[in-house]
Amino acid sequence: MRTLYQFPLSHYCEKARWLLDHKELDYVAKNLMPGLHRPLTRWKTSKDTLPMLKDGKVWIADSTEIALYLDGQYPERPLLRREPALRSKAIELDRLADQLGIHVRRWMYLYLIDEPQTMDVMFGETGLMAKLRPMLTPVIKKGVKQLYGIKPERCAASKLKVDQLIDQIEAILIENGGRYLVGDQLGLADIAVCSLAAPLLGVIGTPWEPADRGDVPEPIFEMRDQLLERPFGQYVMRMYQTERQARVDWHGQ
Repeated sequence: MRTLYQFPLSHYCEKARWLLDHKELDYVAKNLMPGLHRPLTRWKTSKDTLPMLKDGKVWIADSTEIALYLDGQYPERPLLRREPALRSKAIELDRLADQLGIHVRRWMYLYLIDEPQTMDVMFGETGLMAKLRPMLTPVIKKGVKQLYGIKPERCAASKLKVDQLIDQIEAILIENGGRYLVGDQLGLADIAVCSLAAPLLGVIGTPWEPADRGDVPEPIFEMRDQLLERPFGQYVMRMYQTERQARVDWHGQ
């Protein structure tokens, strides 16, 4: 059985889940504690980051590396097209999506890191992590703020970068006809962009779905309203409604 090691709240881990689901591969999503995950990831992949996939005796960290591995190992339902131009375009869009994800995370954590719902998702409701929540919450909050640079001036700069990247990706979407980003079928570019933009839109069935309107800080609510009026936001929502066939609960184990 394959195992995907994840943080439930991470949009990069959502990307990895979608990659595996698109390939229709069986796997288990196993949660690790932020910070405490590093001994395992460094031991198995020499990296500090999640997601990390264990497939038999193979260990792969980083969502893009997981995508490339899956396409090589399991060629059915390809993520990248064979045509060189389309393949290059998808890889470039994956790079843009990665940048988008970095800035989405920083800007949104400014408003969400102190929200109880954020800790609900991060620690879960049962198990060891939930039991350790009272002791670890201050440590996790401090670590997240330091690791991702959650400071007002940096977050403001990230918001500008989010706007620029969305404009850039939206233009590519429109140029390609508005349905997919590359070619005429779902691929790596779509999965990367939609996963890493999903927190902005509070997509239903994801970790960022709000319990009610009052749970959404005003700047995020305003951003969601604006995006839903644009081709970019409508595209992300449509991809989740028509293409996101989740096979594993994002809550993990």
